[in-house]
Amino acid sequence: MDNRESIAVGLDIGTTKIVAMIGKKNEYGKLEILGIGKAKSLGVARGVVNNITQTTQSIQQAVNDAEENSGYKINDVVVGIAGQHIRSIQHTDYISRGNSDEVITQQDIQTLIDQVNKLAMLPGEEIIHVLPQEYKIDGQAEIKEPIGMYGSRLEATFHVVVGQASSIRNIVRCVQSTGIELSGITLEPLASADAVLSQEEKEAGVALIDIGGGTTDLAIFKDGIIRHTAVVPFGGNVITDDIKEGCSIIEKQAELLKVKFGSAWPGENRDNEIVSIPGLRGREPKEISLKNLSKIIHARVVEIIEQVFAEIKAYGHDDPRKKLIAGIVLTGGGSQLQHIKQLVEYITGMDTRIGYPNEHLAGNSGDEISSPLFATAVGLVMNSVANNTQSAYKLQASIIDAPQPTITRVAPPVIIEDEPEVKDEVEEINEVKPVAQPVKPTKPEVNESFMDKILGRVKDFLDNAE
Repeated sequence: MDNRESIAVGLDIGTTKIVAMIGKKNEYGKLEILGIGKAKSLGVARGVVNNITQTTQSIQQAVNDAEENSGYKINDVVVGIAGQHIRSIQHTDYISRGNSDEVITQQDIQTLIDQVNKLAMLPGEEIIHVLPQEYKIDGQAEIKEPIGMYGSRLEATFHVVVGQASSIRNIVRCVQSTGIELSGITLEPLASADAVLSQEEKEAGVALIDIGGGTTDLAIFKDGIIRHTAVVPFGGNVITDDIKEGCSIIEKQAELLKVKFGSAWPGENRDNEIVSIPGLRGREPKEISLKNLSKIIHARVVEIIEQVFAEIKAYGHDDPRKKLIAGIVLTGGGSQLQHIKQLVEYITGMDTRIGYPNEHLAGNSGDEISSPLFATAVGLVMNSVANNTQSAYKLQASIIDAPQPTITRVAPPVIIEDEPEVKDEVEEINEVKPVAQPVKPTKPEVNESFMDKILGRVKDFLDNAE
């Protein structure tokens, strides 16, 4: 293995699925995905761990799948965090420099960030991110890059992301219980933004809406700087629950209905479009109108989008200086719902597109990885790449390949040799059958010769009797 090769690992602990993704940067600066592992998320509700044992098992399964697919052993991961306990605040702080004749260095900025990290939060809360926005040097405002400048007072405005300390510790414990260390924790909407937004959109002003299973995450960028983050405690699972209750079906059927036939715009379905759901244990099948299904989905999606739009307004979108020119980018599993783009445009009046993470992925990446479902996981791997850590190492070829030759040697003779023999026998039978029919007349000939013998014997007996 090349020692300079930096292998990055991201772990997305979601409400519906847990994804472990291993990747590296190729020679063109694109992200090459080496392996991916998925597991159904058990023990997580609305982005928060509520069962340590189940969550640990799901993480272990996803990690094992990723290791088997890639041939790499995972050391550490960057983990995504979300949940309704996340909040963000704006904070301004400053430091006075001892010698104003020396230029400002990265060390000065780090000192200022460390000072903000020591802020007193509410009981049970912990700072996750301290993100500098704009700097002031001796009263001179709107400085984006202060390094190399002179000044005695360095001041900055920060976007501080805060979360519940217990929720963060629970995630750390679940990951470490699988024998893996954490190299970093990243807010999931920031990871998704890295994966699907371009620098031009961040400059113009854009709102990223990541509709996950348990939560809907929002990240707002303007002038290339993160301006606002929020987590709405509703996602795709709430839509599934509404379908389950509204149509009186089980959750598995409701999820399948949503994915296959669901639409956020009821006007698209005609009244006579009906889908039949198999009944449970011999009961009659249930017929569900697609128009009614769309009405159920529409009502809940409108509620989610209106809550997110309230957050966008709280940022100050109505202010001409804060206007988000690039509009909205939708990502996450919920963004794959039919006609959701049109509904978001109708509610917000903002240009909207679906965000795919394929811009940062190497050309040989599969369609599955390029799906909005994996936007957060791709962003977390990108975050891990930025850390420049060796998060996984290549397993020895002998260990990986040892079981495979045995399977390859045994399996083919069973499949390849048996089938032709059976086919040949069938062909022979088919060819022989027509020929077999004319052979039947030979039976009378056998009977005749037998009768001749009997008649001959009777004749001989009579002759001898004479």
